Amino acid sequence: MITIDHTQRLVTVAVMGEFTLDDFREFEEYVLTDGRFDGTLDLLFDLTEMADFTVDMAWEEIKFSRIHGGDFRRIAVVTDSQWVAWSTWLEQLFVSTDLRAFDDPAEALTWLTMEND
Repeated sequence: MITIDHTQRLVTVAVMGEFTLDDFREFEEYVLTDGRFDGTLDLLFDLTEMADFTVDMAWEEIKFSRIHGGDFRRIAVVTDSQWVAWSTWLEQLFVSTDLRAFDDPAEALTWLTMEND
C-alpha cells in the first residue's frame, strides 16, 4: 500500500507493507497526469515501512526510471535497508537526476528543499 502527498514542488510517496505493481502504477498515474510532471518536482520515497516488493513492481520501476529518469529535479529515498540504499546508489548510473538515499527523513527533506547546489 502507498500514500501520496503533493505540495507545490514535492511529491511524497510512503510505502507500507508490500510494494506491488498496482502501487507503482498508482504512483505513475499520479505524477504523469494533470501536468504535475513538469521537471521541477522533487520526489521523496519513504520506504522505511516497506516490508517487501514484487518483482513486477521492480521491473516497472526500472522501465519508468529509464524513460523519466531526468524528469524530476531531485529524488530522495528514505530507507533503513542496506540493500535498498545500495540499489539506489546503483540506479544513479542510469538516471540523469540527482538521486540520493537517506536513513533520516528530516535529512532527506532538508536536501530536497535546498536550492540548487
